[in-house]
Amino acid sequence: MFKIAPSMLSCDFSQFGQEIIRMDKAGADLIHLDVMDGHFVPNISFGASVIKSIKAYSDKTFDVHLMLQNPLDFIEDFAKAGADILTFNLEADSPVYETIAAIRSYGIRPALSIKPATCVRELYPYIGEVDMFLIMTVEPGFGGQSFMPQTLDKVRALRDKLLDGGFKADIEVDGGINLETIGSAAAAGANIFVSGSTIFAAQDAKAMIEKLRRAAQNARNSVVGGN
Repeated sequence: MFKIAPSMLSCDFSQFGQEIIRMDKAGADLIHLDVMDGHFVPNISFGASVIKSIKAYSDKTFDVHLMLQNPLDFIEDFAKAGADILTFNLEADSPVYETIAAIRSYGIRPALSIKPATCVRELYPYIGEVDMFLIMTVEPGFGGQSFMPQTLDKVRALRDKLLDGGFKADIEVDGGINLETIGSAAAAGANIFVSGSTIFAAQDAKAMIEKLRRAAQNARNSVVGGN
């Protein structure tokens, strides 16, 4: 099943709660929240207290990407704030297995991400250890960037590796996902798509989410039909 996760980094922060409600009503499958510390990435967004304050506005899955230098230090804070999925980066300083264990200890789904320059093979030791992998299709830190098509090779390789081993982890992509790029990402093997400005700038967010989901499904059907 293909899922659409609006990136709240593109919302009107002065109306954060109402924007959550708007995305919920528009049919979002997940609410994607990027937490940035100004060290791991060159930007600062918001922290656990903000996520806690908006959790009551939707019962959709809160998909939280910790773009932090030391994510392990903050697992408890974001767990108590209401995160349902906690993604951290392989390139961060926290020990990977220890961070995964800490996330699971709070009953939260762990996920692991890599930046565009990181080899996808570095994720392979953690297959079976996490519930989702996030392949960044832009350099993390800012919204509105252009999709990097070369990152799809990582998606293809990872999906093949999962299928070969009989694993069912989700593959999420984030960065430059729109009606022109979502099809290629779906065909490569991604099944969760983070999209920011494409959804928030649309006159009808619900219609846009439906179009994105349909474009992903059509692309995947074409691949399956071609086989």
